[in-house]
Amino acid sequence: MGRPKQFDPDVAVEQAMEVFWRKGYAGTTPQDLVDALGIGKGSLYNTFGSKHALFEKALRRYRDSQAVALVEMLERPGPVKVRLRRTLEFLVEMDLADPDRRGCMAVNAAAELAGTDETATELVQRMLDRTEDAFRALIEEGQRSGEIAPERDPAALGSLLLNTVVGLRLTARVAEGPERLTRVIDAVIESL
Repeated sequence: MGRPKQFDPDVAVEQAMEVFWRKGYAGTTPQDLVDALGIGKGSLYNTFGSKHALFEKALRRYRDSQAVALVEMLERPGPVKVRLRRTLEFLVEMDLADPDRRGCMAVNAAAELAGTDETATELVQRMLDRTEDAFRALIEEGQRSGEIAPERDPAALGSLLLNTVVGLRLTARVAEGPERLTRVIDAVIESL
């Protein structure tokens, strides 16, 4: 009879997510994961199968937690443009406060693995789709409330906002301060 697992796989996925987020997929070694999770290599492979399988679980965990948090922020009560500004400012503040300047794990995975890793590409694409849909829904709400002109294309504005977030999250990784990022947020809100 095998020994019982000495760790919680859900906690291990969360810990692995932090490692992959900080170091990227290629930069993370199995030893990095073993060290972070406090388990042996045998337990790592017996539980998750491979480094890549654990990465997929970590990316799903990130997608589920981050996409839900973003949608919740956008769905709060209040004027649409105020909610949008607060959400964008929150992302910038969060990224600038991170001492590791990790940015967005999904954006990082897209930059590192798109076109070479079908599963990671699909996971990131679904997260981007969900985010873009949330922005489109926010624009449509703003059109119904009269905050955004009804002739504007909600799908195009949703895409613009998605790309704004991607750009903000990448720029925040190297920004010396919030000034450039704040200008982008101001310009985007004014453009609506």
